[in-house]
Amino acid sequence: MAYSVLVTGGARSGKSRIAEARCLEFGAPAVYIATAQAHDDEMRARIAEHQARRGPEWRTISAPVELAAALAESDGAPRLVDCLTLWLSNLMLAGHDWRAAGEELIAVLATQVSPVVLVSNEVGMGIVPENALARAFRDAAGLINQWVAQDAQEVIFAVSGLPLKVK
Repeated sequence: MAYSVLVTGGARSGKSRIAEARCLEFGAPAVYIATAQAHDDEMRARIAEHQARRGPEWRTISAPVELAAALAESDGAPRLVDCLTLWLSNLMLAGHDWRAAGEELIAVLATQVSPVVLVSNEVGMGIVPENALARAFRDAAGLINQWVAQDAQEVIFAVSGLPLKVK
C-alpha cells in the first residue's frame, strides 16, 4: 500500500531536516531523490551542504525533471523527494506540461510499495508576484501541493525548524 508524507513550509523553515528524519524512521538505507540543478556557485554550495548533512544510509538519485520515473525505478526503499518546487521550476522553465507531470506524479505515488516523503515550499503566503511567470509558478506550486497533500497519509508544516502535523 502506498504511504506518502508531504513536508511543506517556507524557505529555510527546516523542511529538509524534518523530512530526512521522517524518511529514516521508515528504515535505512534510504533513497534521496534530488531535483536541484547546480547552475551556479550558490546552488552548488546548497547542494553540497545537503550532501554533507546526509550520512552513508542515503543513496542519491538526480531527477530534475523525470521524478515519476525515478520514483518508479527506486521503489523498494524509503524515498525522500527534495523538492517539488524545484522540480516544478525545472519543468516550467524547460517548457514541459507541468499539469501532466503532476498528474503522472500522483498516479505513480499511488502505486508505490515503499514510503515516499516529499518536500515542497509554501510559496503563496506572501505578496502577489509582479510578473506573469512568477504568478503562474505560485499557482502551479499551490496546486501541486494540494494534489500531493490530498492523497498523503501525513502532512507536516515546518515552522522555525519545528514540525507541525497538519494531517
